[in-house]
Amino acid sequence: MIETQRKKCRIAVDALGGDFAPKHELLGSLEALKESNDFELILVGNKEKILSTAKAENLSLDVNLIYHAPEIIDMHDKPTEAIKSKPNSSLVVGARLVKDNLADAFVSAGNTGAVAAVSTLLMGRLPNVERPTIGSYFPSKNNATFVFDVGAFVDVKPQHLLGYAILGNIFVKELYNINNPTIALLSVGEEEEKGNKLVKETAELLRNTKLNFIGNVEGRDILNGKANIILCDGFVGNILLKFGESVPGFMKHLLKLHSETSLIEKIKIGLFKNTLKKALSPLNPDLYGGVPLLGIKGITIIGHGSSSPLAIKNMILRAKEMYDKNLLSKFEEALKNYAEKK
Repeated sequence: MIETQRKKCRIAVDALGGDFAPKHELLGSLEALKESNDFELILVGNKEKILSTAKAENLSLDVNLIYHAPEIIDMHDKPTEAIKSKPNSSLVVGARLVKDNLADAFVSAGNTGAVAAVSTLLMGRLPNVERPTIGSYFPSKNNATFVFDVGAFVDVKPQHLLGYAILGNIFVKELYNINNPTIALLSVGEEEEKGNKLVKETAELLRNTKLNFIGNVEGRDILNGKANIILCDGFVGNILLKFGESVPGFMKHLLKLHSETSLIEKIKIGLFKNTLKKALSPLNPDLYGGVPLLGIKGITIIGHGSSSPLAIKNMILRAKEMYDKNLLSKFEEALKNYAEKK
């Protein structure tokens, strides 16, 4: 059976969501189009503001790419109330475009909680998904370690973590070509008896699946790449993510302090500046872009409020890749198979 060719992915970008919007969103979106014109771009936001920014930045922008949405959801707005309080915001309109099948994916660097809540409420959850999850890439020795969950929900049950494992397994397998990803639980020790009630009960569920579950891992095992997928609740995962993001800046701070100790040290660091930059590039979150919200009936990529144009570009390309590889159907099929075996 020959699979019919899919139409171009239509990607709605929240042009007013980030801290530097719409400048970074415009620059990143246009760079994504330069790198791959095999998708349709929809810039969602205040038309006048988008056009004035494009003019100020001397950007050539087709006005037909803009979908007008005059309101903005900021960090002070309550996520669950956003749909009713600001129905014409760029965030709500962007997610609704996916719900109404006018777009195939949504990209936003807006309020993380609001993006996750609005996407879940408007697009809905896939069958057999109790909780959607946000997964993030962590640089490691095996070059492919992902932590689920990193902030979608702080309180979870064992069956929720099992769902994260199923979704994460498909995501890593399809996007990173790892045939049988290893899956582990983040705990305070590798031994089976270590961990809280959540860890122990989740481990029991995972052992009864065909997933490649290898047991518990500790915090140090993340960067060591001991597992491709590491599971934890969103409270722990978000702390991990925010701590990890602080590392590059702190390392730069240490290098600067060291360079100030003497002229010779300053020259040494200057000579190896480009080498150090390349070596530390895996720690740059902009190269990964954003994090996917898995388990909903649509594709949503969530970025930091401070996302650079490079991050926005990579978020868009990640959304396109998920669409091109038909991940939603693969998620649904895998979840259905596990549900039938209960």
